Amino acid sequence: MKTIGLIGGTSWLSTLEYYRIINETVNEKLGDAHSARCILYSVDFEEDIVKNEYNWDKIIENYIDIAIRLERFGADFLIICANTVHKIVEGVQKSIKIPILHIADATGIKIVENGFKKVGLLGTRITMEENFYKDRLKEKFGIETIIPKENEREIIHKIIHEELTYNIIRDSSKQRYIKIIRNLVDDGAQGIILGCTEIPLLIKQNDVEIPVFDTTNIHAKAAVDYACLRIY
Repeated sequence: MKTIGLIGGTSWLSTLEYYRIINETVNEKLGDAHSARCILYSVDFEEDIVKNEYNWDKIIENYIDIAIRLERFGADFLIICANTVHKIVEGVQKSIKIPILHIADATGIKIVENGFKKVGLLGTRITMEENFYKDRLKEKFGIETIIPKENEREIIHKIIHEELTYNIIRDSSKQRYIKIIRNLVDDGAQGIILGCTEIPLLIKQNDVEIPVFDTTNIHAKAAVDYACLRIY
């Protein structure tokens, strides 16, 4: 089994889910008392991300340092436990020899397996509004990605940063998300990417009729597949 290097902490709640899913999946695959070989570096979300006001020059410098450390500690490959931080993944990848398993690639594979060509994307404003995520899905998998209207994007972003990051789960927020998802379905979405690793804390598959792609679950299980020598 390969050793998984995880860069987490954004937030610790979703990182906890990564660790749980990875180890449960390894145990399901291998049985007995097997667990994952992994090395976790957890950033201080407040200090390293929020207080930096998403200064990406500082953030990439920090992530490069972390990636180099994990490589030296013996990680065979890395996963970054957040969708938004994949904005800088190419710069981090250039600084190390081991591969980074991209969250959009793992998600794109699942979307293609379902035969979908057009999906809705929920996430932080950065993930929804910038092109690093949508373009990767289009160029590598031929998937068209649509996003909510501007006022809806603000609602999604605010709930992530003011509630989900602090483990605040409100039914009123769930209902707002469900309404936005239904609007994306009306716009032609065949499935919905839960493109922030905190969103699955709020929205589950049984909350909506349309298929949802839980990027936390997908990415964590893809890491196990890779660690167990299934090549992506």
